[in-house]
Amino acid sequence: MISPAPRPAYRPAITDAQPTRPAGPRSPLCRAAGLSLAALARLLAGASVRWIASQPDTCQRVYFANHTSHLDALVIWSSLPQAVREVTRPVAAKDYWSRGLVRRWLAEEVFDAILIDRTDIKVHHSPVDLMLREAGTSHSLIVFPEGGRSVTGEVGEFKSGLFYLAKKRPDIELVPVHIDNLNRVLPRGEFLPVPLLSCISFGPPMWLEAGEAKPEFLGRARRAVLALKE
Repeated sequence: MISPAPRPAYRPAITDAQPTRPAGPRSPLCRAAGLSLAALARLLAGASVRWIASQPDTCQRVYFANHTSHLDALVIWSSLPQAVREVTRPVAAKDYWSRGLVRRWLAEEVFDAILIDRTDIKVHHSPVDLMLREAGTSHSLIVFPEGGRSVTGEVGEFKSGLFYLAKKRPDIELVPVHIDNLNRVLPRGEFLPVPLLSCISFGPPMWLEAGEAKPEFLGRARRAVLALKE
């Protein structure tokens, strides 16, 4: 049986600027749209949800998953209980989700996504700093450490962003997630999903260990995702 590592006993002070979007309840229209899309995503993906040595919780977390489809963030988000969804923000590519009024409205107003401009990454304005600022001290994140969608369905090497998230906020739980079969539900280059059965598996939380180097941590995080594969 997989046992989660103990949570660090400390919590660092937050010195980052406040989120750019004020916290507050979404409009009734956005809430209704979110509920409808979550139900539709579960229906289309036929997703079964497993929690392995872990449970849904509103505590601050980073859910990190393999990436095979544009539906990935929506299906993970919809797999969470409503109370958890309310405090969980997907991290997504701005160039895709800001294309068109409807897509941008869904990303910003319904999913409350954090949109990353992959063409304007700067040392003093890194995606990690943006994510942490927008997460504040209460929101969880959904991220994809591979940095892009896999064509083959295999889990690629993780990029460094997850390591720096863990390093700057070592108190936040890092929860591995494995998405199975979703690349066949919405294959790359296709617009309409094909209803198929998929499985979303949430694993035990992990943290960056004291003195753990970046390659070792990223390898351990990737193995944690792979261990959830059926």
